[in-house]
Amino acid sequence: VQLDESGGDLVQPGGSLTLSCAVSGDRITIYDMSWYRQAPENQRELVAQIKRDHSTVYLDSAKGRFTITRDNSKNTMWLQMNSLIPEDAAKYYCNAQFGFTEYWGRGTQVTVSS
Repeated sequence: VQLDESGGDLVQPGGSLTLSCAVSGDRITIYDMSWYRQAPENQRELVAQIKRDHSTVYLDSAKGRFTITRDNSKNTMWLQMNSLIPEDAAKYYCNAQFGFTEYWGRGTQVTVSS
């Protein structure tokens, strides 16, 4: 199973980005899908999760600014990020989990700077 993230970029504070995670090698229908991020010298943290039943969970600081969605027919997940702040700068990783099985992408870099 391969997860390919895209959409990371340099954006000014207050700007928006949409990250995509395209999955190949299996259908994502059975997976809980998540976005994690890791900034230098920080631990990887869960930003948002959308489960198989499409229920969602968000990092407190992401609530109201970020939206996670998935389209099982396209085998793809997205993270719409609005009102970006410098603290959102990190490498963002896509994760797919089913039971004890999980897969990671290689990440896409988000930089928030004026």
